[in-house]
Amino acid sequence: MKKLISWNVNGLRACMEKGFPDFFKNEDADVFCLQETKLQEGQITMDLSGYHQYWNYAEKKGYSGTAVFTKEEPLSVSYGMGIEKHDHEGRVITLEFQNFYLVTVYTPNSQEELKRLHYRMEWEEDFLAYLKKLEECKPVIICGDMNVAHKEIDLKNPKTNRKNAGFTDEERNKFSLLLEAGFIDTFRYFYPDLESAYSWWSYRFKAREKNAGWRIDYFLVSNKLNNSLKDAVIYKNIFGSDHCPVGLLIED
Repeated sequence: MKKLISWNVNGLRACMEKGFPDFFKNEDADVFCLQETKLQEGQITMDLSGYHQYWNYAEKKGYSGTAVFTKEEPLSVSYGMGIEKHDHEGRVITLEFQNFYLVTVYTPNSQEELKRLHYRMEWEEDFLAYLKKLEECKPVIICGDMNVAHKEIDLKNPKTNRKNAGFTDEERNKFSLLLEAGFIDTFRYFYPDLESAYSWWSYRFKAREKNAGWRIDYFLVSNKLNNSLKDAVIYKNIFGSDHCPVGLLIED
């Protein structure tokens, strides 16, 4: 059995002061993926005995960035999608293991007034093509902050957020296309009707206290891995970021 965890830490240095080391140690995951590390090389030293570390930094300081810590050394590692316009913000790391590829992703936010929505649509198309290319070789596990609540059940206030970043028809449709292309939303695979299950809460309006959140952090897997799935987890009681960690248990 493998335990995989993903967490948008919204600044790893800050999260280190808010319980990250304890959570990391207690969960003892086989693979631990981070998004929004907000670091440059050399700004932090992680003493993670027994883990291989892989980092993808954004060129812009204090912005974006991803990391993966894994007990098993991967067969290969790549950074980005190999597409120039997408690969400056440290958003993708791909690890190849014996039986699957693991991709951690921090999907671009469409931002206020949807000023980055057009770019986001290009990203979505290229990312899906990238995943399907990997899948020609072996199944794929995708995890990370995908910056979209797919269905109304996935956020507290769907009606008032209908045209806001993360819940536009365009973003939701792209996520539907991803699933239709052969990927499983593992949390909904196990808990199709569970309400009030969120992974992100605004820092404003006491949103977390009221559980007025969004589920925008995911583990997706290729359809052919469905018989290996054991459980999907949202660690709703873990603080340290405006996101909580999410997890996947999968048979080796």
